[in-house]
Amino acid sequence: MTRSGKHSGLAPAVAIAVLLSVPSAHGQMFTLSREQLIRYTARNPYERFPDGRPRVPDAILEKVRGLSAEEVLIGPSGFTNQFTALGEGWLLNRPGKKLVGRAFTLKLAPSRPDVAEADEAARRGQGLGRLTHQSALDMLQPGDVLVVEAFGNDFAGGIVGDNLAYYVWKTTGAGFVIDGAIRDLEGIASYDMAAYFKVAAPPPIRNVVVAGINVPVRIGNTTVLPGDVVLGDREGVYFIPPHLVQESVDTAEVTHLHDEWTRMKFDERRYKSSEIYGSPRDPGLLEEYRAFLRKRMGERAYEEYLERQQQPKRR
Repeated sequence: MTRSGKHSGLAPAVAIAVLLSVPSAHGQMFTLSREQLIRYTARNPYERFPDGRPRVPDAILEKVRGLSAEEVLIGPSGFTNQFTALGEGWLLNRPGKKLVGRAFTLKLAPSRPDVAEADEAARRGQGLGRLTHQSALDMLQPGDVLVVEAFGNDFAGGIVGDNLAYYVWKTTGAGFVIDGAIRDLEGIASYDMAAYFKVAAPPPIRNVVVAGINVPVRIGNTTVLPGDVVLGDREGVYFIPPHLVQESVDTAEVTHLHDEWTRMKFDERRYKSSEIYGSPRDPGLLEEYRAFLRKRMGERAYEEYLERQQQPKRR
């Protein structure tokens, strides 16, 4: 496989595995080239960071903050493995605090002395310093969410403690998702930051190596790509491909109005639940609901919504 990432004939899973074994210009830091990252996020409709990572606009991220997990309806588009439930062994630092931002990924692996020695020697030969997880932290930007694959292992120690967690919080304005351990929970608990992690353990990070920065990572049952939009709430964490974010936001607007109208009709105490929810059965009520949507959304937005309902979902 060439540096440009050409790997004709490889299945997608194998191709990603090969990509993770390609050293970039940064010594032994494994990453995707700009061209490779653009290829794997080809549907991204927005601008990109210099390294090719999708840059969903801040204005859209702010709208995502108003969503709940149930309102991210990306399954019909074929993306059925993008949600990790909080009940699957995850802990949340601050329930009720939404986590929203662009995924910045870090992949860690169990350390192996001969591999570590070879990597360190190669970096010394290039005049580079030691590569650590802080190398990734130093690359974070406002609006990023640090997403770390740490193989759910508390033996690896705390990937961040209260000082580095504070740095992540203040640098990004968001938080982190760590499939592994953190430490100094007593300090981190005081931060007004959404943070998802598997366990809190006193030892500092140990026995791991950096296997990749801004590469595909596995978090729970999901595959996360750099630039995915992260939405975390009380139920778990969604990793939304950039090209599906606007659709989720638009659909949620209708959902909010639907809920408002439904509760308004329930407040009248004239109808049974099945007469109103999930869709009005009576033709007169259905027309009333549609008129409510048209008025609240505006004629143009309502017509665009109806057009989207008729479009086939792209897989």
